[in-house]
Amino acid sequence: MADERSPLESEIRRLIDVAGPMPVAEYMRLCLTHPQYGYYIDRDPLGAGGDFVTSPEISQMFGELIGLWMAAVWQQMGAPENIRIVELGPGRGTLMFDAVRAANVLQGFHNAIVLHLVEISPALQQLQERRLQDLDLAMFWHAALEEVPGGPSIIIANEFIDALPVHQAVRQADGWHERVVAVGPEGNLDFGVAREALPFFEAAMPHELRRAPQGAIYEWRSDSVALELGRRARTGGAALIIDYGHAQFGLGDTLQAVAAHSFADPLRSPGRADLTAHVDFQALAQCAESMGASVYGPIRQRDLFLRLGIEQRAAALKASASRETADDIEIAFSRLIGEGSTGMGELFKALAIADPKLGSLPGFEP
Repeated sequence: MADERSPLESEIRRLIDVAGPMPVAEYMRLCLTHPQYGYYIDRDPLGAGGDFVTSPEISQMFGELIGLWMAAVWQQMGAPENIRIVELGPGRGTLMFDAVRAANVLQGFHNAIVLHLVEISPALQQLQERRLQDLDLAMFWHAALEEVPGGPSIIIANEFIDALPVHQAVRQADGWHERVVAVGPEGNLDFGVAREALPFFEAAMPHELRRAPQGAIYEWRSDSVALELGRRARTGGAALIIDYGHAQFGLGDTLQAVAAHSFADPLRSPGRADLTAHVDFQALAQCAESMGASVYGPIRQRDLFLRLGIEQRAAALKASASRETADDIEIAFSRLIGEGSTGMGELFKALAIADPKLGSLPGFEP
């Protein structure tokens, strides 16, 4: 019914009425970043009172280990006096707060940091400012990675790529057609396929997926972020991407919506739920390599954090904690490295991109 529609749904219906069914990627972009009604624009989606919880909010250990990773990479870079620490999609600032605090163990690193935060949400930027103000660092905010000044940099992207708009194509008898959002016969938003096949699409697909059966869905994202990460990393930089997804090319519909910590219908109440899709780490790696950068991984989040010392850090925290707090630390530890449906250690992957001169990076050693 009309009175149940979100304001963004009314806008999407207007656009469909004017221009016809819209690609899934355009629908996702509007849902997340519409300047007035986008999901990320005017809210804090994190935590118990929000819609989902990210790893840095689960435990301080997540940010601390990334901080130590950054400090070690800075040393490999020759300890430059000015290092741009860039975070894509910093959330509440929790990861960076814990990371910088932990990295202070390396003398000189803190004084070298200039912090650059890539954030489109005014609401989250305010939270980041409050959270990070005590770090005594120069901080700048940008709407896109391309706006960050060049120079030696370490880039962190935790659960950022999964929120970038994803295109979908459906295999039909005459080729691949882009999946679209349209107004269905009953008047609801519904998925459909574009009338015309995508020209020469199969030639651009991974070779191993070209013989997909009819009805199969293939997903892809714009290469722009991956290419920019590779470009920046190849000349004296490094990037660490942690996200959930698949290590190799695959087929399937992974678009999902989350609201109030539960899965929701992606087409219901657009703008009021978080939309994400799995990251194709193989495609991400190939794009970065095409720019001349070295790529390490992807490896499981579990393997990265075990190699970086999460077991020892958890033990140290529990040693000085109350019994109740120690139990909480153990629960968080198990969630970060656990396998199966309740853990994040297997589904979440880590990929590093770096200047070839740096050699192997911490946690990614053979």
